[in-house]
Amino acid sequence: DLRSVLITSVLNLERLEQDLFRWEREPERPRERPRERPRPRRALTAAPSRRGRHHWVPATQRLFGGQIVGQALVAAARAVSRAEQVHSLHCYFVRAGDPKVPVLYEVERTRTGKSFSVRSVKAIQHGQPIFTCQVSFQLSQESPVQHQFAMPAVPPPEELLTQDELIQKFLQNPNLAERYKKRLNKIQAEDVPIEIKPVNPPDVFCSEPQEPKQLFWVRARGYIGETDMKVHCCVAAYISDYAFLGTALLPHRRYRPTFMVSLDHSMWFHAPFRADHWMLYECESPWAGGCRGLVQGRLWRRDGVLAVTCAQEGVIRVDQTPNQSKL
Repeated sequence: DLRSVLITSVLNLERLEQDLFRWEREPERPRERPRERPRPRRALTAAPSRRGRHHWVPATQRLFGGQIVGQALVAAARAVSRAEQVHSLHCYFVRAGDPKVPVLYEVERTRTGKSFSVRSVKAIQHGQPIFTCQVSFQLSQESPVQHQFAMPAVPPPEELLTQDELIQKFLQNPNLAERYKKRLNKIQAEDVPIEIKPVNPPDVFCSEPQEPKQLFWVRARGYIGETDMKVHCCVAAYISDYAFLGTALLPHRRYRPTFMVSLDHSMWFHAPFRADHWMLYECESPWAGGCRGLVQGRLWRRDGVLAVTCAQEGVIRVDQTPNQSKL
């Protein structure tokens, strides 16, 4: 299995000082002419580059929020002992991130206690903070007080189409307007490092309002394996922000979004999981108004265990003119 690019590149930070880290995108390399005999692959144990060779940039051309959250959690995790595991994080997006500029992550060791430790992280570009985060870690403790919601009953991922397969299915419709073909082709060309299988994919040819809920199976592309649980939490932080805020738009599909950004993002980690295994992401939006939307999410393991809970509020601005039919 090939290692997940999320581990080898996207979430791979360079340590500059004890609590100072940097992430920098590696410039694109020119393609070499094909050789007569291919070079042997490097062993998977080889040290990966500290500069990010791959990262997905949304259509807004801003740094993906999940990438910043995941990288900030990587920096915080390197400032605690291996035995401590993250149980919660609370973030604010202060400024838009520039995907062409390196990101510095400053970690402050706010408190180190017997059971809980707190680390504060600030992401910096152009000498200004673009993101702040508080992360809390806990040593493992047993308790008889335990309960959780029940996981929704949905088809297993093996019975569902991936997002790429759904797009290909839509593109085969001869009545699809050209501008929507271009948009779907652009989405299909994006190299997102996660796999997605929607449970009830929305009909792209319909602008009727839908309930502000969505379910999809999700996992990291590539292999991560058994490792420190904090690594899987960092990957889940990246995954959690993808298509999350869009849940608040489902009742308002007749309007075209013109501006969408995350304001804050919170996560609570409940049980061990593998981010490279299929997990069900249950998303819902209880409220929207004042050009803001609130979304909540739950990541479930396949065996029905609630692994992660998420919440986010973001700015949502739309074109006041309703969309016309896509046919």
